[in-house]
Order: sequence, then C-alpha cells, then structure tokens
Amino acid sequence: MFRLSQFMQEIVRSAALEPISPKHPAILADRPRNVDRTLAEPQASAVAAPESRSSAAPVFDGRGSAQSVPPGPVVIWNLIRRCNLTCKHCYSISADKDFPGELSTAEVFAVMDDLKAFRVPVLILSGGEPLLRPDLFEIARRAKEMGFYVGLSSNGTLIDERNIARIAATDFNYVGVSLDGIGATHDRFRRMDGAFEQSLAGIRLCRDAGLKIGVRFTMTRDNAHDLPGLLKLVEDEGIDRFYFSHLNYAGRGNKNRKTDAHHQMTRQAMDLLFDTCWKYRQRGLAKELTTGNNDADGVYFYHWVKRRFPDQAEAVRAKLAAWGGNSSGVNVANIDNLGKVHPDTMWWHHDLGNVRERPFSAIWVDTSDPIMAGLKAKPRKVGGRCGVCAFFDICGGNTRVRAQQTVGDPWAEDPGCYLGDEEIGVEVANSSRVD
Repeated sequence: MFRLSQFMQEIVRSAALEPISPKHPAILADRPRNVDRTLAEPQASAVAAPESRSSAAPVFDGRGSAQSVPPGPVVIWNLIRRCNLTCKHCYSISADKDFPGELSTAEVFAVMDDLKAFRVPVLILSGGEPLLRPDLFEIARRAKEMGFYVGLSSNGTLIDERNIARIAATDFNYVGVSLDGIGATHDRFRRMDGAFEQSLAGIRLCRDAGLKIGVRFTMTRDNAHDLPGLLKLVEDEGIDRFYFSHLNYAGRGNKNRKTDAHHQMTRQAMDLLFDTCWKYRQRGLAKELTTGNNDADGVYFYHWVKRRFPDQAEAVRAKLAAWGGNSSGVNVANIDNLGKVHPDTMWWHHDLGNVRERPFSAIWVDTSDPIMAGLKAKPRKVGGRCGVCAFFDICGGNTRVRAQQTVGDPWAEDPGCYLGDEEIGVEVANSSRVD
C-alpha cells in the first residue's frame, strides 16, 4: 500500500512551495470542484489501514525518521466467504451461499491468541461479506479487548439502521466500503441494482456514528471515467479516506483482467490523484489518499515530485526507498475462511499451511515453501525489466501475482508496470510500457 498523503505531507512540511506546472494530457474528466468545508487533521496511523493489500514496512512518519517494522504482519482475515453480491473483481469468488468447513468461533479465538503472541498489530475482518457471519461482533469485540487495531471491510449494503448501533459500539478503528463507480457503474460491477445507494447509505451511517470511514475503488477500463466523481463524493460526503486499488489478477479479477486499465489510463488516474492530494494539502483539507496493488505508484510519484518540486525529489526518493514497496509474504498476510494461510489476499491459489494444523506463527516464518522464500528474499530475485529497474528499491518488484497469472512465472517482470523504459533507467529496443 502506497500512502500518498503521508509522502505529500512531507513536501508541505519541507517548504511552502508552489509546484512547477508541467504540461500533461487532460485527466479522465473534469476535476472535482473544490468546496470550502475542511476537517480537522488527524494524526497519521502507525499501522496499515484496513484495506491494506501491501506493505506495513517502514514509512516516513512526518518527523524525520522511519517507523520500525512490527514483528508480525498485518493480517487480512476472510472470516466468511458468503456474500450477498457477486462482484466482477472479487478475489475470493464469493457467492450468496454457505461454504462448508469455515473456522468456528473457538478456532478463531485460538488463532487470535497465537497472532497476539506473534505481535500481529492489525486485524482486518473481511469476507465475503463479514456482516453475514453471526459471531462477527463477538470476534471483533475480543480483538479490540486484546489490543488489535481492528478494521471492518464491507460492501456496505448490509450496514443499516438495524445494526449501525452494534457496529458503532464495537468501535472498529476503521470501516472500509467498496465503491467502484457512481450509480449504475457501481451496480454493474456489483451485479445488483441499487447497490450504490445502499452502500452510500451505509457509509453515511458510519460517518454519522463517528466511525472513521473510507471508500475503496478498483479501477478498470469500464469505470475509470467515474474516478473524478468519486473523489468529489469523498469530499462532499466528509469521507475520511480514499483507497485506489489497481486490478490484481486473482479470483474474478483474473477472469476479467481483459478489462484492466491501459497503462496510459493508469498514468492519468495517478496524475489526478497526486494533483488532488496536493490541492487538499494546500487547502488544509484532511483526506487520506492511498493506492494499492501496484507499487510502481511510488516510482511514478517520485517522477511527479521531480517535475514539480525538484529540490525535494532526492529526499522524497530516500523516503520511498525506506518504504520499499511490495511486502506480500513479509508484512502483510492473509488467512482465508477455511484457515488456510496465504502471502496476501491475491494468493488464494497458493496455500502456505492451515492454522488448524500449525500455528500461524510457525507457518509465517517457514521458508521451505519456494514462493515464501522468494517473497522474503532481500532483494527479491526478479527478472525482466523489474530485475534491471533503477528504482527496484522503491517498488520491490511490485506484486508477483500478475506475472504468475500471465506468464506462469512469479519472478518474471510485472506486466502491470505502467512506466516507460526511460523512466526506470532501462534500455530495451522497440519496447514501451505506455499504451
């Protein structure tokens, strides 16, 4: 996960600068209009927020030093696979039916004890739709009592007047709701008429209950046009956080990868996010903007800074290198509904072990599995453009799933890298990554 707002804030702290305005193409559509409403600036969390698909590695803390790496990873826990929706990009291929063999409440509690002893700092309770699990609130309350940072990752459609009091009383540290477009666009992605209005109603209930609330958006060619509108909605509705996710090739996202955003469209989306984040900071508007599932965003941000704030570029580069990019199998982990452990949520096709047979703490440090050994290697042994990239220390070779799913080699170059050869210091005849 690339925490754009934290890095942008460093530029603001370093100097009261106006950026040099480069010429670049129009960005997807008209920019969101500014409004006068501002919010109090919260302190940046020392742990990954609930939608984190990537790193909890050291990140710049805004005071001139890097935060230490927690000994345990952020754990994204798919407690249930059942869901009331069948979304096009669902990595767990959930459906509205029961899936046998899921962990019992007692088994979940036993795993939580092991995670706490292993010093895991964050539990992200996900699904499926976690609100369909009858013991969700019991699990979440216990996690909070144990001192975990606890996030709820929901599609939002089941958050209503009947359960908002219980959600608020549980005091989730964060609630993340997916919105993949405005109105009909979102409904098509979620394959349910009215899903957008139901999710937005759930977001408003969480906001009004005083919970920290965020929106997650996964961009493809079919919904990129709604990105400006979603950014405007986040501002107008007083939503705390916007998480931009690149499509990763897992589950239905792999089956529907032909709709993945072209590289040029991705660059335009990043330009919009960076420019929007900078304007928020100039206005003192507290919004967290983060991206996930494509750690090349850090390198693209460095080039953005270099064009606009050349005097700040090398300092920012050093902080990006301290972040280090993709951390699947290192600082982020996944436990699925059956107790299987994976390097992250996009690796459901690769099992590392099962918490019913071995403790998570034993599974996570075991590098006899070649995938885990490769992910934990420093540096990772990655080929192609990634292997010779001048900015490998920033992105860490990016997510390995796209390479595995496209060419069958998890250590091949990432096909999702949208930077040109000249931008990463690579000379390849007749090759370009901008299309």
